[in-house]
Amino acid sequence: MGEGLVTPLAITEFKGDYGFLSNFYPAEVWLDGRDYPSVEHAFQAAKTLDLNIRTDIKSLTAGSAKRAGRTVRLRPDWEDIKLPIMENLVRQKFQSHAKLGRSLLDTHDRALVEGNWWGDTFWGVHKGKGENHLGKILMKVRDELK
Repeated sequence: MGEGLVTPLAITEFKGDYGFLSNFYPAEVWLDGRDYPSVEHAFQAAKTLDLNIRTDIKSLTAGSAKRAGRTVRLRPDWEDIKLPIMENLVRQKFQSHAKLGRSLLDTHDRALVEGNWWGDTFWGVHKGKGENHLGKILMKVRDELK
């Protein structure tokens, strides 16, 4: 088969060699003047306007932060701002941490698909269905870094 006909395989799991693509990966990001240990922490904190809850979320593990984010009273504008917030946090992660930016560029033009077993079809893909917003954001940021 000719070189030009080979389609790069998609990256469908953000773990192992591609764990750096996960929002759980430790990489400091900032939200509203506060630092957070990962995109996941900051994103979950962004769901609420309560600064005490944000502080609590910051001190948790990424997994616990995600669980905590499911229980907070969502800010009224959450549905309107969740995509831009995620994009900003992911962009920060890869622009602020040069090694991570190079790792993202090293994925070349491979499709990035946040495949998951927990049924998230908004941010990722489950059983072949989903909007893959996280993967799309990652690919957009990768294009910006080129």
